[in-house]
Amino acid sequence: MAKYHRILVKLSGEALAKKGCDEIFDAENLNKVALALKSMAEEGVQIAVVVGGGNIWRGKLAETIGVERSTADYMGMLGTIINALALQSALNQVGIDSRVMSAIEVKQVCEPYIKLRAIRHLEKGRVVIFGGGTGNPYFTTDTTAALRANDIGCDAILMAKNGVDGVYTSDPRADKNAKFIKNISYKDMLDMNLKVMDRTAISLCMDTNIELRVFNMSDVTNFKKVIDGDSLGTTIRKE
Repeated sequence: MAKYHRILVKLSGEALAKKGCDEIFDAENLNKVALALKSMAEEGVQIAVVVGGGNIWRGKLAETIGVERSTADYMGMLGTIINALALQSALNQVGIDSRVMSAIEVKQVCEPYIKLRAIRHLEKGRVVIFGGGTGNPYFTTDTTAALRANDIGCDAILMAKNGVDGVYTSDPRADKNAKFIKNISYKDMLDMNLKVMDRTAISLCMDTNIELRVFNMSDVTNFKKVIDGDSLGTTIRKE
């Protein structure tokens, strides 16, 4: 029996991209993510997804070409909708029904975000992919994930990382002395300034019973291991 009833999976846009080139999508990566989500759905877990837009648009580029901050953020939100539609297509190809819901209305391609409708989709066994961020500039997709997880009553947020096994005291790719952290509270994570999620997102989770699980998605079987109760990666809870 799965450990969690309803989860939200937070993916970076880069998780869908092809490494080492300028292509924003990779068919193999899309298929791997879709199969990972399918493996959890087949366990009866209700799944929501928030995907970033970093494979399409990044703030650093906006600064380089002189795009004003709020406009750049809206451009990033549109990028997350593109990613959500790509993921929906990949899920359909592996036989999983899904819906894209956006905080920005794009009625021709997806539904607007409505809490009760999202919950109804989940109850019917559909994967719900949230695009468009929060619908407001100055907020990251980390904050979107925390906000939506709270709103629809998730038990856990699964934060899948590329090539990192969990939370460390510093970036293990830059600091050979970085120490792995198995369990930590949201408050301690804030106090230690560990950059797992942005501070707004962490604050939204601090007083809830939502667990944050951080693990390596290089092995896509890790998704199913987490929902089956494996303690791999790092677990963050309230104090």
